[in-house]
Amino acid sequence: MPHFKPSLLLTGTALMLGLSTAQAAEYEWKFQASETAGEPSFKIKEEWADKIETMTDGRVHIEILPINSVVGPTETLQAVSSGILQGHMTDPSYFSGQNPAFGMLGNLVGAWSDPYDFLEYMKYGGGEALYNELANPYGTQLISAATFPLESIPSTVPIESIDDFEGLKIRAPQGMVYNIFERIGATPVNLPGSEVYTGLEKGVIDAADSTVLSNNDAMGIHEFAPYPLYPGFHSMPMIAVSLNKEIWDGLPDELKTTLETAFDGMAYDLIARLKAQDIETLQALNDNPDVTPIDLSNEERKRFRQAAEQEWREWAGKNEMTQKVYDSATAFLESRGLL
Repeated sequence: MPHFKPSLLLTGTALMLGLSTAQAAEYEWKFQASETAGEPSFKIKEEWADKIETMTDGRVHIEILPINSVVGPTETLQAVSSGILQGHMTDPSYFSGQNPAFGMLGNLVGAWSDPYDFLEYMKYGGGEALYNELANPYGTQLISAATFPLESIPSTVPIESIDDFEGLKIRAPQGMVYNIFERIGATPVNLPGSEVYTGLEKGVIDAADSTVLSNNDAMGIHEFAPYPLYPGFHSMPMIAVSLNKEIWDGLPDELKTTLETAFDGMAYDLIARLKAQDIETLQALNDNPDVTPIDLSNEERKRFRQAAEQEWREWAGKNEMTQKVYDSATAFLESRGLL
């Protein structure tokens, strides 16, 4: 019987283990997000990428990249379509210039007072199918729709009524929210989210349509904008978790189901965890004598909603897809007594 030295046996075992652990994933993808790496929501997305790797037994490895890592935020649709990126997790409103229907589905401003209503619409009210009808010709496939709790508006000056928006320089992405701020008298400034901090610091803008309260606070924005509007009332952007369509079409069914299930789970996780962080942040800000959170009255919120509804109707007439989005979303809202 041949005799093997223990050291050789250990070396052989280590080599085999090394080969096993170093084996590349079957699918390796880069997804660009719309946040900076330091934001709490970005870290939650990274955690879910790790969970998907575990759920697929290492077959799928997703690297989440922060905003502007590969391309600008308005360019990820084309980057995913062409294969520069394999996927993105971003607000479709960035693509309003390619089709205004992206802006309507991405952020029907003023429509949603509860993020769970939006998830219900996307999953069970026809929103996901409608989004893929829009996005498939651009070479992308929506895996799942996520969103944030309602966003806050950090401001350098107090905003206690809709009238206070008159002449206010407010950061807003191009699209519906930009137009609605114009409608109520503000002066929107089109800046990417990554430039909100410096814009407020240098006085380029007075206020910003900029993510949730806890994200804003984590970025230090309230040092320059000590009058955040919270709870939010204006904007609740969709996060389109999308993959290159050719890649999606080539996946086995079990991986498609795993990805859909995982990203649906992430959507609810994002809302619950960010809401908890927002509440904790609000308590801290209320104890800070240098910051004054402001909650608009129901009457002022109604005024904003009325302006928003006028803009929805304007956008509905832009093309066939915008009319489909308007009809679908308003029918859902009416069926739930939300409109």
